[in-house]
Amino acid sequence: MAAEKEFFPGLEGVVAAETKISFLDTKQGEIVVQGYDLIELSKTRTYLDIVHLLLEEALPSAQERSEVEDRLKREYDIPAEVFHLLKLLPENTHPMDGLRTGLSALSGYDPQLENCSLVANKNRAYSLLGKVPNIVANSYRIIQKQEAISPRSELSYSANFLYMITGKQPTEFEEKIFDRSLVLYSEHEMPNSTFTARVIASTLSDLYGALTGAVASLKGNLHGGANEAVMHMLLEAGSVVSFEELLKAKIEKKERIMGFGHRVYMKKVDPRALMMKEALKQLCDTKGDDSLYQMCEAGEKFMEKEKGIYPNLDYYAAPVYWMLGIPIPLYTPIFFSARTVGLCAHVIEQHSHNRLFRPRVNYIGERRA
Repeated sequence: MAAEKEFFPGLEGVVAAETKISFLDTKQGEIVVQGYDLIELSKTRTYLDIVHLLLEEALPSAQERSEVEDRLKREYDIPAEVFHLLKLLPENTHPMDGLRTGLSALSGYDPQLENCSLVANKNRAYSLLGKVPNIVANSYRIIQKQEAISPRSELSYSANFLYMITGKQPTEFEEKIFDRSLVLYSEHEMPNSTFTARVIASTLSDLYGALTGAVASLKGNLHGGANEAVMHMLLEAGSVVSFEELLKAKIEKKERIMGFGHRVYMKKVDPRALMMKEALKQLCDTKGDDSLYQMCEAGEKFMEKEKGIYPNLDYYAAPVYWMLGIPIPLYTPIFFSARTVGLCAHVIEQHSHNRLFRPRVNYIGERRA
């Protein structure tokens, strides 16, 4: 039997890549993106600023931000054949599966698919950032046998995204809250979906393939699907008392409670959750109904007392999306859409300094004659 190597389940603590893109500084409680604190950026900068920062490695001027938005708007349209393909999917198809199908189908319309150069990948990234919101919103509508909603170029990028989801033009306040959520979801170092994308990219597979794999990874409840589970819990409970009882029952049954805890933050608060908590309070005040905020805050205090764990971004993003009128099945696809820019940045970096991922194992089976 060969000598065993040290084994880290789930690759806990294992450094898998060197990157200039982002870093979770748990000591300082910061999410560092291209040298900047993402939380601070979310207070004053827009999602388009983050797009420029991640793809061009610098915060944009007002003119550069406008150029990014114009570039994305030119990429909004989706080939009619892709929408036709989505119409063939059964009605019980999960929106993440619809997104995965539509995203994969786009690869056939890229005439430079095999070109993984920096220039080609950046062009591809901007194209995908323009198209993914359209796929997210309209794949869901098409699967539900509803008419697709065409993008409106006179609206801002985030306002158009929210409009295609709800069918209603958002207020400036709603647009601001939604845009902030996209910023907070945009990049987060090396979660499962990003690692998946980089592993796929390391074979020199194309950007569409890497992102399609990331969609599959993000669909799972232990990664992206948690926001949907959180909202279902809140709706099931319906009140502060019932929510606390529901959480208590789950603890007694040793069930995993979505929206709490994080592999990296461990016993610390996810700083992104605090930003979405503030956004939820603002939305509740604007709409004159603070029931969801009261439930979430009570649940946060209960879990800290009972388990010593804190909410993550999904916990507060879920009720924010609910109050923006977003259907629950679209919460995770929106997460992916926001994360598209981070995933593209990682694939571009992987292709630029590539080494094929090929780990080994400790074999624990038998040797037979």
